[in-house]
Amino acid sequence: MATNVVILGAKGRMGDTLVNMALADEGLNLVGVCEREGNAGGLDYESCISSDCLEDLLPKVPGAVIVDFTSPNSSVSMVEIAAKYGNPVVIGTTGLDKEQQTVLGEFAIKTPVFWAPNMSVGVNMLLKILPELVKALGSDYDMEMVETHHKMKKDSPSGTALKLAQCLAEARGWEYDDVKKHCRDGIIGERPHNEIGVQTLRGGDVVGDHTMYFFGPGERIEVTHRAHSRETFASGALRAAKWLERQKPGKLYSMADIF
Repeated sequence: MATNVVILGAKGRMGDTLVNMALADEGLNLVGVCEREGNAGGLDYESCISSDCLEDLLPKVPGAVIVDFTSPNSSVSMVEIAAKYGNPVVIGTTGLDKEQQTVLGEFAIKTPVFWAPNMSVGVNMLLKILPELVKALGSDYDMEMVETHHKMKKDSPSGTALKLAQCLAEARGWEYDDVKKHCRDGIIGERPHNEIGVQTLRGGDVVGDHTMYFFGPGERIEVTHRAHSRETFASGALRAAKWLERQKPGKLYSMADIF
């Protein structure tokens, strides 16, 4: 049986990709698309409700899974409305602070909520295998990262970079906030041993590149993930929507739960 989905931000770069992929997927029914107030004009899909008000839309599509890649504030507001009507939610929005993540967890008690800053299967497999590499290399290897995205991206470092860097820190037994270095400038002195640098590049239309460096005695290891298309993230989100439809409320789900 096909999963009913509602796509938020349907006119955006990710939203448009999600809409087209949902329409092409026999395992999905696109039952609704939603944009911000006054911006729903031109959203005309057969057998699909278009709206600029999620509160009006959800009663017409009971149980449909909402897929959202909008903005931190919009995602948090959306979850509150979704919990009111019992619609499951898949969120791929990046840039959520700890307080906003906590809010998602609170509403996940009322309705199934899935959040991942990166929906790529490859990135999430890296999160599983990187701790093994860190532990095998040992403390003699300095860990750094460079992330590159398109010039329209609003948050820095990327949500994916933060998740990967936190993974590296945890493998060393460090608190990430204690060892992070997101910018270096001026006469900064020698690099501390307990430090993870994450540097940001922005330009052009780069979908998303992340390279992790392990600098050791006489050698360097580089682990790189490159996303060539937004379809990589959209595919993961729609896969999550099919999976989430069968889950119960009670926790904030992530890609690790699917695997």
